[in-house]
Amino acid sequence: MDQQNKTAIVTGVSSHKGIGAAICRKLASRSFNIFFTYWDAEPHWEKEFCKVISESGVACKGLEADLSDGQSAEKVLESVALTVGKPMVLVNNAAHSTRDGYLDLDAKTLDAHYAVNMRAVFLLCTEFSKRFPEWKLPYGRIINMTSGQELGPMPGELAYASTKAAITTFTRSLSTEIAHLGITVNAINPGPTDSTWMNAEIRNHLLPKFPAGRIGQPEDAANLAAFLASEDSKWVTGQVIHSEGGFIRG
Repeated sequence: MDQQNKTAIVTGVSSHKGIGAAICRKLASRSFNIFFTYWDAEPHWEKEFCKVISESGVACKGLEADLSDGQSAEKVLESVALTVGKPMVLVNNAAHSTRDGYLDLDAKTLDAHYAVNMRAVFLLCTEFSKRFPEWKLPYGRIINMTSGQELGPMPGELAYASTKAAITTFTRSLSTEIAHLGITVNAINPGPTDSTWMNAEIRNHLLPKFPAGRIGQPEDAANLAAFLASEDSKWVTGQVIHSEGGFIRG
């Protein structure tokens, strides 16, 4: 496939240690040009990460994007087409998360989670789908990141759990609506992943729950994302894949 036709959007790439960065590196190794969004990152983050990705011989561009802005989806889709190429893959990795609980939950907290975890994801998916027929690409892939909210409770994270859980229903419904366009829509639940949020105490607590003897790494999620972004995944759509390494809840 002509490399000019292989461009992927990955949102929420603000740290070398995150799942988003691992997905970018993996897709770049598969000859995808990379367009990523970031927010609240270190100074010069875009330039430094683009240099890393470009070592794979692909084009790379970053955009500082506040996904809580209701117009952000249109801005992202317009920017990627102008700077890197017409995208055939969209990975919705960005998320907003703060601790709450029923005593602390209020409208402001809910709105902040809704804006990024639901509205931004939903609008990026639909804007991508609306524009896709004009791009005349071989296929399209939408990959949404979730966190297995339907598998068990997440006390103290009511806003996060409920807004991320909505992605599951949206993924399944959208996959049916746009299958005729040649776009598959799937979601990945990577389970607890040792990225930017874990410390030694959390690792020690979680490790016994992984029968494989290790905690999930960002590269584990990236490997699955690369498969779902490939032509080989054309018969997989409307699925939420729980790729947790056998993680034991409770």
